[in-house]
Amino acid sequence: MGKKVIAPAAINALKEALTNIYWYKSDLRSFIMNTISEPAILSRLNWNEYKRNIVTVLIDFLSRNQDSYQSDLLRLMTEVIKISDFSHLERLEDGKKKAQKAKESVNALEALMKGHSDLVEEQKKYEERRKDVYKKILKNTGVKEKLEELQKEYFSLISSTEHQKRGYQLERILKELFTLFDLDPKASFKVTGEQIDGAFTFENTDYLLEARWQQDPVSTKELDAFSGKLSRKLENTLGLFLSINGFSEDSVKAHAAGRKLMILVDGSDLMAVLEGRIDLIQLLLRKRRHASQTGNIYLKIHEIIMGK
Repeated sequence: MGKKVIAPAAINALKEALTNIYWYKSDLRSFIMNTISEPAILSRLNWNEYKRNIVTVLIDFLSRNQDSYQSDLLRLMTEVIKISDFSHLERLEDGKKKAQKAKESVNALEALMKGHSDLVEEQKKYEERRKDVYKKILKNTGVKEKLEELQKEYFSLISSTEHQKRGYQLERILKELFTLFDLDPKASFKVTGEQIDGAFTFENTDYLLEARWQQDPVSTKELDAFSGKLSRKLENTLGLFLSINGFSEDSVKAHAAGRKLMILVDGSDLMAVLEGRIDLIQLLLRKRRHASQTGNIYLKIHEIIMGK
């Protein structure tokens, strides 16, 4: 017996929902990039096209190739039906009508997904299996010992006033941490003052990394500069900005609108990974998906651990 496929009605409902939930193509683009990371899929999309045409090309390709991409279809569906806040549409002209149409589209998709509960359940099991793999990795003595070693090194830096030396040591900690979780940190990691620049690969997507250890929270101007770097890279390049002392409220708000090019990580996130309370892969997954669903690029670690 062949693999069960997603019904055409559900496929059409997904197209309609994806077209309606975001008015601006930049928001749609961010949602898709944060939900599907496979370059072979993303490269098929022409963002100069109309929004409905972009969605049609994407979903038709995935549905024709369900042997390879059914999990991506299901992930899109499950992430779409989680969306319950349509305030980004309500602010537009005729916003209430746009929001109502989007809500109805999401509800219609959710209703049709009930007929695919077995596929959804299998997708959940796959995600759980992946989590279990990383839990086992964390329990591995070698990984645990390495995390403890990096944690001690990080603690020793907290009271340091030698900023240049601290930057080099943090660079090494990050490179070893990313290597530990098979994130392929590029050799181009370098330190300039208190700033670290680098790159890594996560779920077939290239990320630029910028890290700061400075007294003040990172400002809007600093995030603007990082966003400019990202916009000059290939279309499926995203960014991870680590600021040990966090980000200003204004900077987070400023980059919550439009295309979500980056996710934000602070010292509390890094400490949680080093202490083994969450693995780096799950941290990045949760932050990226939360950004695509809500526009919030700065999900806090206590919200992740509490399951919010």
